[in-house]
Amino acid sequence: MGKPAQFMCRLRASTMAEFTGGDNYQAEFDPKAYLGYFKFGEDTLGEEYLNFALKHYCKTFPSGVVKGDTLIDIGSGPTIHQLLSTCESFKEIIASDYTDWNLRELEKWLKNEPEAFDWTPVVKYVCELEGNRGMEAEKEAKLRKTIKQVLKCDVHKSNPLDPIVLPPADGLVSSLCLEAACKDLTTYRIALKNISSLLKPGGHLVLSGVLGCSFYMVGPKRFSCLVLREEFLREVLSETGFIIQEFEVLVRDDNIDDSSDFSGKFFILALKEEAI
Repeated sequence: MGKPAQFMCRLRASTMAEFTGGDNYQAEFDPKAYLGYFKFGEDTLGEEYLNFALKHYCKTFPSGVVKGDTLIDIGSGPTIHQLLSTCESFKEIIASDYTDWNLRELEKWLKNEPEAFDWTPVVKYVCELEGNRGMEAEKEAKLRKTIKQVLKCDVHKSNPLDPIVLPPADGLVSSLCLEAACKDLTTYRIALKNISSLLKPGGHLVLSGVLGCSFYMVGPKRFSCLVLREEFLREVLSETGFIIQEFEVLVRDDNIDDSSDFSGKFFILALKEEAI
């Protein structure tokens, strides 16, 4: 059965339009509209991604597979779902993003402001995964306490946190970031190398995102996405000095939703090789 005409029109437009870069995000990215993807119980593509990613975060962090003193989240966006399990195994978390509006949205949640996004359903799900049913308030309090800084980030800079210079971190996490920030595979290679500079040898990178995606919608605005394949990700991680310890792919559910054209979701756990 063919896809709806509206979907095909958007897909064609996505291949023809100029890649949406940093200026587009500063001017047009609406964090509140984007957070609509992360509402549990509404059968959204975001919920499909959350179910996949949160199970892997839960398996990776509270178990102690990945742990240390400092973890940096690259391209946090306005979201905290990717950090809910990390606060169980890191003493300090540094969140980061490119757009000022996303940074402001994170600050709203950190300060528990009334207009902040309500992550309670997601936090409840994570607590259940971790075997801590009913501990939602404690989980949020712990994460707020563990996030020490919220910084400006640009993955296209050799030091993505410039002008801030930090000691190499024990862990990096990045969710749905690089494929949205990089216009081509060469740019992706450089960006991965840039964020890798923030990680100490022997540290872990946890990378998650979508495969086969050329666009996604945020409200009425269309944003570009770099089409990624598993083979390329394996290749570029190896080139950058990472040893892949886990690489999971889940094909998209066969549902019709024209808010994005991704074909699958991925979760990667990789170890940065020690310097020789």
